[in-house]
Amino acid sequence: MDAITDQWAVVRPDLETLPMAVFGRIYRLTHTVGGRMERAYARHGVSRGEFDVLATLRRSGEPYTLSPRELSATLMLTTGGMTGRLDKLERAGLLRRSPDPHDRRGLRVTLSERGLALVDEAVGAGLAVQREALEAGLDRQEAEQLAGLLRKLLIVTGA
Repeated sequence: MDAITDQWAVVRPDLETLPMAVFGRIYRLTHTVGGRMERAYARHGVSRGEFDVLATLRRSGEPYTLSPRELSATLMLTTGGMTGRLDKLERAGLLRRSPDPHDRRGLRVTLSERGLALVDEAVGAGLAVQREALEAGLDRQEAEQLAGLLRKLLIVTGA
């Protein structure tokens, strides 16, 4: 990023490139660490997107059940995209779909015991990747400061 912003400073000295430096670094971190996390989840037999479905069910608390619509809203996915993920996870025995007892047209998605065990292992693997990346360059106080600054930026941008 320094080389890129330095090049811009030469050809366009009128530009303020600090935003490029900040967001470029965020993008590169997301891409690099995201790839490592994807590999960690793959060792457990799921993709990042599939992990996200399982993790959302797990975070919902017992009985680890949500509607497909609730899952779609939480993960910002279309219903079609969600259906594909649910199909694959159900075939793998990691969750099950059942009729909603309160809505004849609705479904409920529930984490299976196998899915619960898998997501508990996979979340630890993903966190280990993230922890390793943070600890490679930041101490605890710096990591907390960075988290707070990013939270503030997300709030003001509406992200």
